[in-house]
Amino acid sequence: MAIGFLSFRTRITLLTGLILASPLCFSADGNLIKQRANAVLSLMSYTVIPDITASDLNIGSGTNEKNSLSITQFGGGATLSESVPIYLEGTLGYSRYDPQFVFSDGNESRKIPVKWNSLTATGGIGWDINLNKDRWGGNLVLRPIANFTLGTMASDLRIGAFALEQYKDADFKFLDGGRLNAYGLGGSMMLDYELFSKTQDIDAELRYSWQKLQSFSSSSFAVSGHAYADNLGLYLRRRAPIFDWTLLGKPVRYVMEGARTEYLGSQRGLLGFDSLNSLGLGLELDSSKYDVVISRTRLVARYMFGNNTTGYGIGLAMSF
Repeated sequence: MAIGFLSFRTRITLLTGLILASPLCFSADGNLIKQRANAVLSLMSYTVIPDITASDLNIGSGTNEKNSLSITQFGGGATLSESVPIYLEGTLGYSRYDPQFVFSDGNESRKIPVKWNSLTATGGIGWDINLNKDRWGGNLVLRPIANFTLGTMASDLRIGAFALEQYKDADFKFLDGGRLNAYGLGGSMMLDYELFSKTQDIDAELRYSWQKLQSFSSSSFAVSGHAYADNLGLYLRRRAPIFDWTLLGKPVRYVMEGARTEYLGSQRGLLGFDSLNSLGLGLELDSSKYDVVISRTRLVARYMFGNNTTGYGIGLAMSF
């Protein structure tokens, strides 16, 4: 069983999507607020599917201000055994969106600090269909997976009594403590190749995932809506011993990996990019000789790039 925490610090040089558009100025047209609130549901779609390339995005607004959008993901998955080929996976995702709202009474304008925070939990259950066991020295598996998600988004507004007295409609009520709950249903199809030997380990995964997110049981004044997660991902990894270097009684291995995610449907171009790529290099320690829960620990430095996008980060993963 493998669990990974994958962290990226990403710089977006150009944003063309709806969500991170220019600061919103409003006076009487509160519908614009609802449109933004509805867009937050689309942000959840980046946290419900396991994705190394977007596991932790921090996107700035193009100024020296704090990040306008942060997305973090933590998860893992494993097959129970060869005799019981049930595959289980789980992912926790968090996003924080800090849009810039400006309200005006016709004479003066003020910025409104708003924080929209979302939390998602995704589970998956699948079945390993062995296509060619021991062919090419490894194991090729086709893995259909059923996925389900529960998520919530809460709005935290701090604008003071003056603004609350000026605007008391449902739109501002949503900004001041509104909540948007969502569930998601969908599935994935994964083609997984694994080769394990003394000289090297090779993992290759090709995965298509789709999921629909739908709001439910939210605040009475909250926005209802839906969003889709739709992408195709490729992941490659090679692990091999570093000469005769040993630690904890086992060889120390280097890790080389690459990943690419192609975003499809409504996700395509939403944050200013159509796809993301990741290249990683790191080390792996094997502690299986000792009576401990963790058998392997990997630390990988990654460089991420895509359309108008560059980034870097550190990833930590553990096998049990």
